[in-house]
Amino acid sequence: MDTTLNTDLLDNLLTITGRCAAKREEVRVWSMSGVERLTFTDGTTAVFKYAKRPFESEDQTLRLADNRGVPVPAVHASAVVDGWLGMLLEDLGVAVREADDLDGAAAAVVLHRARTAAALPIVDRERLRNLPSRALEHLSRLRKAERWQDADDVEGALDRIAQAAEARSAGATVAPFGWVHSEFHPTSLHIGRHGWRLLDFARAFTGPGLLDLASWHGTLDTPDPVRMRVFLDAYVTEGGTPDALSERGGLPAEKWALGWHRMWAVEWFMEQSIRWINDPATDPAYINAVRRHLTDVLYLLEV
Repeated sequence: MDTTLNTDLLDNLLTITGRCAAKREEVRVWSMSGVERLTFTDGTTAVFKYAKRPFESEDQTLRLADNRGVPVPAVHASAVVDGWLGMLLEDLGVAVREADDLDGAAAAVVLHRARTAAALPIVDRERLRNLPSRALEHLSRLRKAERWQDADDVEGALDRIAQAAEARSAGATVAPFGWVHSEFHPTSLHIGRHGWRLLDFARAFTGPGLLDLASWHGTLDTPDPVRMRVFLDAYVTEGGTPDALSERGGLPAEKWALGWHRMWAVEWFMEQSIRWINDPATDPAYINAVRRHLTDVLYLLEV
């Protein structure tokens, strides 16, 4: 992000809240977003978070979540400058411990029970079964730009998944179907002295709650359906709907969830590669991630 734009965005937020300049400390910076901790002259603190499209509506989502009783950090102020969203958020301080699986299961129950909002995008069965076709469209655009030329295996895998998607997407709207965080990881669940808060709602949608549960353990390791089943059991024990354990698309719930979550990630990686990042220098990393995830999808969805 341009330094001048970053400063202008923060200045707007400080003006809105009537605050003076603050000491800034970088917490995390990425090409499309960043987080800083601000310390004001009176000793109080806040978090400055900024992000570019397609993450520019997170402030609205956080306010909706708060309105529906989901514990999230308070949004003190927000503004958009040249396509970049800036937010001043409540500083939750240092976590007292890392979130564990029981924390995750309990938080997911609260989130999935929340009343949905019309402003959230919807991922229903039609959207789910179209993911491989959308990924193929991204691949076509990449190849027209003379990129991803040695990715015939990616195209072949996506073709196979697309042919099976109609059958395997069945059950997408079986409960829990509602508010989905979409970046549901232990790092997005802050455990503080006064309870827990969910962070990072930039890509929330209405859809199958099992996708949240499938994302909890991340995608760096080989998917583990047994571990996922244990997590589903914990979710039900914590008050989640027993329907979370139901077979769907002809598959056990855990394999269905893990498979479609990884397919959802593949489509997002490919869209980033051609649309949001659009930097050929990043192609090798994205191709490797897509290949690894597609291998998982083929196994999990039994294609």
